Amino acid sequence: MKITRIEVYTLRDKSAGKPHWVSHFVVPHANEILVRLYTDEGIDGFGLATSYTSTDPIVHAFKSGIDELIVGADPLAPEQIYQKLFALTWQRMAHEKGWSREALVRISAAVDIACWDIIGKYARLPLYRLLGGFRSEVPYYVTCAYYQDGKGIPQLRDEMRKLLSQGHTRFKAKVGGLSLAEDIERLEAIREEIGFGHDLMVDVNRAWDLETATEAVRLLEPLRPRWLEEPLHWNDDRYETTLLAQRTHIPISGGESEMTATGCRAFIDQRAIRILQFDVTMMGGFTEGRKLSALCELNHVSIAPHHDAFIHAHIVAGSPAGLIVESFPDPARDPLQAELFENPPATRNGTMTLNEEPGLGLRLSPVALKKFGERIL
Repeated sequence: MKITRIEVYTLRDKSAGKPHWVSHFVVPHANEILVRLYTDEGIDGFGLATSYTSTDPIVHAFKSGIDELIVGADPLAPEQIYQKLFALTWQRMAHEKGWSREALVRISAAVDIACWDIIGKYARLPLYRLLGGFRSEVPYYVTCAYYQDGKGIPQLRDEMRKLLSQGHTRFKAKVGGLSLAEDIERLEAIREEIGFGHDLMVDVNRAWDLETATEAVRLLEPLRPRWLEEPLHWNDDRYETTLLAQRTHIPISGGESEMTATGCRAFIDQRAIRILQFDVTMMGGFTEGRKLSALCELNHVSIAPHHDAFIHAHIVAGSPAGLIVESFPDPARDPLQAELFENPPATRNGTMTLNEEPGLGLRLSPVALKKFGERIL
């Protein structure tokens, strides 16, 4: 089998809305690259790459010939294709072409996911079965409690009541953008609304220094969070996270900000985290994601991947290390989850049931592609 053609789209939300702040930056409502691969055997597949920075460097790479390294390759050999594309990050060609390291990492991830979608369709099996088939249903949680203009404690309580009324059962709240005292007050209000029968996770997005984090885990203990996510500044977070983990029984999670599987491995090697949150749409694709899943299983670390629940559900369902997926049911925060697919997996009572259609098991919506997409190749 050979790849004969490639299509690439940027996916952006063009509508205006209130910014969704985490501790120190605004998350985009939609900022992804869609790669579609077509083959000489009539099987096609797609993959996504998520970016929190401008997609212009990715667009540049596709418009300056990186597709020539993909067309003609065998999609049933994803390891070959992934290694070829990722190796560009240290090769002269990338400098000559002006291909940035981050763009190459994102592209290699999207192409890899598309290859695995083709593999699943060729095998006539959903990917989670090819990745181990540990289960067909996975728990999910809702990321919420973003900072927004005019959003105080009363509005935060309203948000949680609405999510509860929709049947959601697990919630991850953003902190780190206010003083520790103010953030604890916000978390106390959330816990009061959801009760102790529902999970509460806390996401700092790398906003605290070690001393603040040490005080925070003491104050968080009565709220019984399921985990504390990315609590420490980026520049020394692997080492400091290890120190923090020794100071609390609250599970520490992280890994979504890593650009390589080896970066995630370092967190595991240093016993810094109990939950790994890599993102196959931001780095590695399924080729690296399945390796990290096995590594986590052997090291008694759980996996709770970042973002794109319908893609990451295959990783979580395929492995005994799989814990949970992250969901964004609010279209104002993530319209792509709400609209990009004609057949999203069913969710009920905090559980997502994977589709049994082959590959990713997802059909792209032409309406959504027209609404959010701009073809660049």
